[in-house]
Amino acid sequence: MRIGILALSLSLSGAVFAQAPTDPQIAHIAATAHSIDIARGKDALKKSKNAEVKQFAEQMVEDHGAGLKEAQALLKKLGVKPEDNPTSQALNKQAKEEKAKLSKLKGKAFDKEYINHEVAYHKAVIDAVKNTLIPNAKNAELKQLLTDAGPTLEGHLKHAENVQAQLGGSSDTSARK
Repeated sequence: MRIGILALSLSLSGAVFAQAPTDPQIAHIAATAHSIDIARGKDALKKSKNAEVKQFAEQMVEDHGAGLKEAQALLKKLGVKPEDNPTSQALNKQAKEEKAKLSKLKGKAFDKEYINHEVAYHKAVIDAVKNTLIPNAKNAELKQLLTDAGPTLEGHLKHAENVQAQLGGSSDTSARK
C-alpha cells in the first residue's frame, strides 16, 4: 500500500505535470477523486459488516456524490469540459489496483485495509487541493469550490482516523477494541 500511496501523493501533488494543471484538468482531477471515493464507498457498504465502517462508507457516498454534483453544475455553468490528464489517469489506475486488492479481503482485514487506504487517500487529496489544485485554478468559482471542499475533506480524514483507531490502527492489530 505504501508504494501506491506514494504514487498517489506524487500524482496528486502535480509531480506528473510538466507544467501547472489547467482549469479543465483540475476539474477532471476533482471529478475523478470524487468518483473514486463514491465507488469505493459503495463497495464497502456491500462488503463490510462493521457498523462504523459502513457509516463512514455511507458518508463517502453521500458527501462525494454531492461534491461531484456541485462540480458538474459549476462546469456546466462555466462551459468547461473536464480534460483527462496524467493525474486523473494515475488516480484511476491506482483505484483499480486498490479495488482488486480489497476484493480479495474479507471481514476485519477488509475493514482495516479500506480505512487505512481512506486515511492515506484523504491526506493525499487534502494536500493536493491545498498545494496544487487551488493555487493553479484560474477561475475564481472553481478555486472557491475547491476551497469550500477543504473542511469536508478534513472531516472525512478525522472520521476515517477515528474508525482506524477503533479497528486497531494502521499496523497494530493487537490494540483492537
